[in-house]
Amino acid sequence: MNILEAAFLGAVEGLTEFLPVSSTGHLTILERLLGHSPDDPDITAFTAIIQVGAVLATVIYLRKDIARLITAWFRGLTRREARREADYRFAWAVIIGSIPIGIVGLVFKDHIETTLRSLYVVSIALILWSGVMWFADRRATQTRGEGDVTWKDTLIIGLVQCMALIPGVSRSGATTSTGLLRGLDRVTVTRLSFMLSIPALAGAAVLQTVTEFDAISNGVGWPATITATVVSFIVGYAAVAWLLRFIAHHSYSVFIWYRVAVGAVTLVLLGTGVIPAT
Repeated sequence: MNILEAAFLGAVEGLTEFLPVSSTGHLTILERLLGHSPDDPDITAFTAIIQVGAVLATVIYLRKDIARLITAWFRGLTRREARREADYRFAWAVIIGSIPIGIVGLVFKDHIETTLRSLYVVSIALILWSGVMWFADRRATQTRGEGDVTWKDTLIIGLVQCMALIPGVSRSGATTSTGLLRGLDRVTVTRLSFMLSIPALAGAAVLQTVTEFDAISNGVGWPATITATVVSFIVGYAAVAWLLRFIAHHSYSVFIWYRVAVGAVTLVLLGTGVIPAT
C-alpha cells in the first residue's frame, strides 16, 4: 500500500468512525476497489489499527468529561456518598456497556475477519440496518439526558453494539439507535457512543498490533499504517466536533439515505462483476 492510499483510507476512517455509516464497511469496500483483499491478515489488522487515531481524537476532544468520570469513579470506590453522584453511575454504565463487544469479538474473531468481510454482507448490512435506524429515529422520545443513563441502558446498548462486528452495521449506528429507543436524547446517546468507542476500538487495535505485527511488517507496511493512523486522528477530531453540533439540531435521516445509496451501489458493482465479493 502506498502512502497516498494509506492517507486516503485514514481520512475515510476518521470521517466515518463516528458517523452512523460504518467505517469498517467503507474501508472494506474501498480496500477492495483499490485492489487489496479485505480478509488478508495485514489488511484486517490495518483496518483495526488505524482506528487508534479516531480513538485518540475522541479522548482529546472529551478529555474534560473523561477526567470528570474517572475522578468520580475512583471517588465512589472509597466514599459511599460519592456513589450517589450521576458521574459515578455514568462511569460504571460505560464500563458495563463496553464488556459485551469485547467478549463477542474475541469468541468470533475468526469469522469476523473472514466470512463477514464479504462485500455482499457489507452492502446488505448497510441497507438493512438503515431500517433499524429509521425506526429508532422516528420512535425517539428523547425524554432522558446524560444524568438519566443507567447501567441497564448501557448493558443493552453494549449488547446491540456487538452487531457492529458485522461490517456495514456501524458501531455508532447500533449504539445510537438503541439509545434512542431507550428514550435518550440524540446528544446524550451520541456522547455515550463516543465513550463506548474508546475501549472497543482501542482493544481491537492493541490485539491486532500484537497478533499481526509481522503481517503488517511484511504486507501493508508500518509507514503506511502510521500515516493512515495520523490522518485518522486529524479528520476524526474534526468529525467528532462537527457531529455533536449537527446532531443537536438534526435527525439521522441524511445518514440513513446515504447508507442505503452506498449499499445499493455496492450491490450493483458486485452484480455487474466490477468488483469481487472477497
